[in-house]
Amino acid sequence: MGKVSVTLNGRAFTIGCEDGQESYLRELARHLDGHVTDLSKQVGQIGDLRLLLMASLVVVDELKTAQNRLEALESHLNRLKSEGVPKENAGSDGLVEALNGISARLEALATDDPS
Repeated sequence: MGKVSVTLNGRAFTIGCEDGQESYLRELARHLDGHVTDLSKQVGQIGDLRLLLMASLVVVDELKTAQNRLEALESHLNRLKSEGVPKENAGSDGLVEALNGISARLEALATDDPS
């Protein structure tokens, strides 16, 4: 088992982790410490526990926002798949063709042309 020293709000902590995960754990701690630092600049030193709680809520908000965005993108992708957009048109190589097709369908809808 590996051990990592991380710093939060100017205080060093040693944390155990799986071997090979040390650099990732340091990266996570730097991210959290960045939020703690930003918050302490905004609200002052209100105590480590409160700063850590507030920073944790910010991180959870980031996670929830990312999850919601991922769900929206997956839903959009599923809609495209159900509409029969060919896979080759969904990639960057077929992007122009896909946009042209969508444009033609929109124009047809705008002019009530069923073709």
